[in-house]
Amino acid sequence: MKILITGGAGYIGSHVIKNLIQYENHELFVYDNLSTGKRKAILGGTFILGDLENREKLKKLFLKEKFDVVIHFAGSIIVPESVSNPILYYKNNVSNSVCLLKLCKEFKVNNFIFSSTASVYGIPEKGIANEETPLNPVNPYGRSKMIVEMMLKDFAYSNPSFKYCILRYFNVAGADPQGRIGQENLKSTHLIKRICEVASGKIDKLSIYGNNYNTFDGTCIRDFIHVEDLATAHIAALEYLSNGGSSNIFNVGYGKGSSVKEIIEVTEQKLNRAIKYDISERRPGDPPILISDNKKIKETINWTPQFDDIGSIVTSAYNWEKSLTIS
Repeated sequence: MKILITGGAGYIGSHVIKNLIQYENHELFVYDNLSTGKRKAILGGTFILGDLENREKLKKLFLKEKFDVVIHFAGSIIVPESVSNPILYYKNNVSNSVCLLKLCKEFKVNNFIFSSTASVYGIPEKGIANEETPLNPVNPYGRSKMIVEMMLKDFAYSNPSFKYCILRYFNVAGADPQGRIGQENLKSTHLIKRICEVASGKIDKLSIYGNNYNTFDGTCIRDFIHVEDLATAHIAALEYLSNGGSSNIFNVGYGKGSSVKEIIEVTEQKLNRAIKYDISERRPGDPPILISDNKKIKETINWTPQFDDIGSIVTSAYNWEKSLTIS
C-alpha cells in the first residue's frame, strides 16, 4: 500500500514509521513541517516538507501518488498551550484535518487512521474510560480532537466506502529500545520525560501538580503506555482496515494506572538516584485518575502489548534522554 503519514517526524509518528519500514509491501510518504518534529527521526520512506494548510502542495502529492491510506498524526498536543492559545489548536487540529479529509474525498482515499487522545473523556466517573464513555473534554486540546472524531464519523456516514480507526492514546512514554529515536520536544510536559530530564541533570527538579487528590497517595494516577506498543497498535489498526474491518474507535493503554509518586519511586530504584520535586498548584482539568479499559482493542484487532512494565518505560526514556544534547 501507499501510505501518507502526516506529522511523521514527531515522537509517535517516527516510531510508527520505524515499525512500518519492516514491511516491504508498503511505500511510505512522510509529510511534516518540522515545527516540532525532527528530520533525523524519520528512519525510512519519502520525506516531504510541507504544511497541511498548503492545500495546493498537498493536492499535488495526492494526485501524484494515489494513496491507499492516511495516518494522521500532525497536530498540536500541549494542553497548557491549548488553554493559552486555543485558536492555534482549532487551526492546526481541526481546520487542517478538514483540508486533509477534503483531499481524501477528492482522491478516493478510503482508509484513515487518526491520532486521538484520552483527553476527549475529560474527567470520567471512577477514572476508567471505555470507548462508550461519554466525551466531555475540559480543554481546547481535547475538544479539538473530539471535533475531528465527530468529523470522521459524519464523513464516513456520508461516504460508506470510507473507513477509519480512531486511536485514543493514554499516557505515552519511553523510547526506541535501540536508542535511535525518542521524545525530543523541548516543550514537552509529559511526566516521564520531565522526570528523566531531572535524572539526567537538565532541570533541577520536577513539579508535582497537586498532592491532595482523592487517590491512595494524593497524586494523579495515569495509564502509561510504551511508545513501542502504541506504534504496533497502529500497525494492527492498518491491518484491520486493509482486511475489511469496519470503522472503529479503540483505547490504547494498558488498563492499569500508576501515580506520579509511584513513577518517581520506580525511577529512583531503576537509576539509583534521587529525583527532586516540589508540590505546585493543581492544573485546571486534571482528572484524579484516568485509566483505559482496553478490552475492545485486544479483542478486535491483532494487538498484544510487549512492553507493559513501568521500569522498562522509564529505563528506555532515560537512556534516550541521556543521549540528547543539553540545549
